[in-house]
Amino acid sequence: MEKHRYEVPLSDKVLLTLEEAAAYSGVGINKIRSMSDEPNCPFVLWNASKRMIKRTRFEEFLLETYSI
Repeated sequence: MEKHRYEVPLSDKVLLTLEEAAAYSGVGINKIRSMSDEPNCPFVLWNASKRMIKRTRFEEFLLETYSI
């Protein structure tokens, strides 16, 4: 049986991996990782030990932030 793999554009995804968030935003993976390690980070969601980035909250964070 063949598995179906769906390709969803980054702009349509709710959650992004660190790699996708970096590609989407132009911010480096290490910088996103360190920002999302902060307590009460508004754009990180932990799925067990997997870190996911909430796309719209990440966008809002970047638009409201002067410097990272």
